[in-house]
Amino acid sequence: MVRLVRGRGVFGETVRACRRRLGLTQEEVAARTGVSVRTVRGIETGRIERPRAGTVRLLADVFDLGAAERDSFLGLALEDRGAPGGERRRPAPAQLPADIPDFTGRAENLRLLTERLATAPGAAAVITGTAGIGKTALAVHWAHQVRDRFPDGQLYADLRGYDPDQPVAATDVLARFLTALGLAGPEVPLDADERAARYRTEVADRRMLVVLDNASTVDQVRPLLPGTPSCAVVVTSRDSLGGLVVVHGARRLDLDLLPEPDAVTLLRRLVGPAVDAEPDAAAELVHQCARLPLALRIAAELVAARSGASLRALVAELADQQRRLTLLDAGDDQRAAVRSVFSWSIRHLPTDAAETFRLLGLHPGPDVDVHAVAALTDAGLDRAHGTLALLARAHLVHLVRPGRYGMHDLLRAYALELASAGVAAEDRRAAVERLLDYYLSTAGAAMSSLYPAEAHRRPPVPAARTPAPPVAEPDAARAWLDAERPCLTAVVAHAATHGWAERSVRLSMTLFRYAAGGHPLFGLAIHRHARAAAHATDDLSGEAETVNSLGGTHIQLGLYGLAAEYFAEAGELFRRAGNRVGEARTLTNLGHVEERLGRYEAALRHLEQALALFREVGDRAGETRTLGGVGNVEQRLRRDGPADRHLRQALALACGTADRGSEASILHILGAMATRLGRHDEAGEHLCRALALYRRLGDRAGEGWTLDCQGTLHTRRGDPDVAAEHHREALALFRETGERDGEAWARNGLGEADHLAGRHREALTHHTAALDIAVDIGVRDQQARAHTGLGHAHRALDEQADARRHHDRAVALLGDLGVPEVDGLGRSPA
Repeated sequence: MVRLVRGRGVFGETVRACRRRLGLTQEEVAARTGVSVRTVRGIETGRIERPRAGTVRLLADVFDLGAAERDSFLGLALEDRGAPGGERRRPAPAQLPADIPDFTGRAENLRLLTERLATAPGAAAVITGTAGIGKTALAVHWAHQVRDRFPDGQLYADLRGYDPDQPVAATDVLARFLTALGLAGPEVPLDADERAARYRTEVADRRMLVVLDNASTVDQVRPLLPGTPSCAVVVTSRDSLGGLVVVHGARRLDLDLLPEPDAVTLLRRLVGPAVDAEPDAAAELVHQCARLPLALRIAAELVAARSGASLRALVAELADQQRRLTLLDAGDDQRAAVRSVFSWSIRHLPTDAAETFRLLGLHPGPDVDVHAVAALTDAGLDRAHGTLALLARAHLVHLVRPGRYGMHDLLRAYALELASAGVAAEDRRAAVERLLDYYLSTAGAAMSSLYPAEAHRRPPVPAARTPAPPVAEPDAARAWLDAERPCLTAVVAHAATHGWAERSVRLSMTLFRYAAGGHPLFGLAIHRHARAAAHATDDLSGEAETVNSLGGTHIQLGLYGLAAEYFAEAGELFRRAGNRVGEARTLTNLGHVEERLGRYEAALRHLEQALALFREVGDRAGETRTLGGVGNVEQRLRRDGPADRHLRQALALACGTADRGSEASILHILGAMATRLGRHDEAGEHLCRALALYRRLGDRAGEGWTLDCQGTLHTRRGDPDVAAEHHREALALFRETGERDGEAWARNGLGEADHLAGRHREALTHHTAALDIAVDIGVRDQQARAHTGLGHAHRALDEQADARRHHDRAVALLGDLGVPEVDGLGRSPA
């Protein structure tokens, strides 16, 4: 019989004890329950603190528990869910777009969807039909009606399958879904197959709804299928997607045109009494719009905007427009109707609004704000504001969220068609270049607000030629960068593949530090696009910069071997380009890799070489950051005299050049060293200053490292509960920013705080979780720290054999590291 220990955070320990009692491996438990090995491991280590109820029942079945034990086991899992174990409870994803308030008809379609999806396990439906027929409206309206049946959340993605330039890759959607499900940074696999597998693991046992809008191919959808009977999937497409029906058992719902009575009802809701006053004209207008909801909405806005005209006169005008159009799609009545309504609507726009609509087709991103529109059209803000409002009233753009507008994919394609046919090539190119330069200049201004001391490292950016948002203050700069991140990704990709390779590289270089502050997936995307562009155009310096940036991103992800390969490649490229500063930066970065892996002497060699190069070329910012790195490694080796001297020299340089990022990093290291040496008041002062600077910069990773170090300071002061609060806050930030190394530090810190407070079982859970992460990414100092903590906790629980085993392993690791002990005093963010 297994003793079930009550208390916070011990369910994982109980699972481990039950497994060991039966002599099972984690792999064997996974095979018998049908859940993944990762899930079993995550529960045991405490990384999964809220296992699904179904998973808990499967574990109870495998462990062959008696009735009383089973009840206690299930109760313990529920009890653990309320424990503040360092993991913030994320709300269930709720990604559905806003419902359509005047949705009309489709009652039978709604009934069939409910019958097929809301009541059948693991069901999938494909809503097919012509463009503009209302597939998205039906899917979203139905999803809102049944959302309560999917309590674990709703995921939504517009796949943009019919966008000629930017269809969304399934791997990108998977990254967004996994982030919404609670993963961050390195927890999102880089390999496409592994990413899809992790998605299926995360949604297993969850009752969720997944809406995949505007799919063009089965291949675009297949990786996004949950593969679990607890989830339902709705796909919309203009194509039949027969592979989903044949291979994956999806049910197809072919959407027909709105029945005429429903189409007239929709028109009445949109237009009002004019429909009843002129019923014959209303019926003819419905026919002219081919009973397509999108066309009806646009036509209705024209009717409403011209209240003085009779409905009959407007119908005659539309009929004339249809006759005069060259219908390229003569065999497709519905598409012809849509095109004629689009054309009719745009013909009634003021000239500048029609021009704006055409140019919006050139924007590569998912949405726009008024400044982007001003750049595209070379207009002032007032005019851009007014034009966007007019286009929104005409239903040619729609409000995505306050201040940002999107376009239906049909309208986007039509706008691009009009631009290609009606805007001179040189004018189209000038518009895109204004847009690219707007993003470059604003990104450069935002980064200069956040990191002024690194301005010389960023490429020159064009002066703003069109109105720019205010980003001079750090808060405003961060807000702009956060809001524009999806557009910036699309802009870098578009520039890389459409003849603006140099601008793609400059944007990547400009945004490097922002990406490094907690947005690794964004960094991967922009640096990869820019690197490909630089390579294709034989831009040696640009390729070196982007490869170096990719190395930094892989440090964030805890992939140190790959990071070192990128830095070595970047160093060779910089040498070939004759760029001594770049060569020095790669040496500094290699030093950071070696330090994180616990190879301190090798780290010092790289850093000292870099320091000599920076001094030779007179790069003060590089000298400052590298000198701080030297001091950090020295204090790890307990060479406290040289470390203190080098750190204070670096701090003086940072303050003298207003290098706030380096200043924060150096204060953090000084605080860590003072904590270890018992100078607690001095440590507290340094760490408070570092934290304030990191928060001002919006550097979430640096904030996490400093909070973690403050937690250790409170443990040293004998206040474990306050310490645990700091470590939990740090852990949340590390997960948000993708710092797996930081997660290991915070988990070890929580273990030390719990041990000091007498919560030895909880300490075991946290140190075990830290050990798993540290082994996974090869960080030996935290492996040693975890083994040390596990030894202490087992000894306190009178489990002497386990205590000796962990103690011996810690001693061996410390010998390899060349240090007498491993503290919990944080590292310097690279």
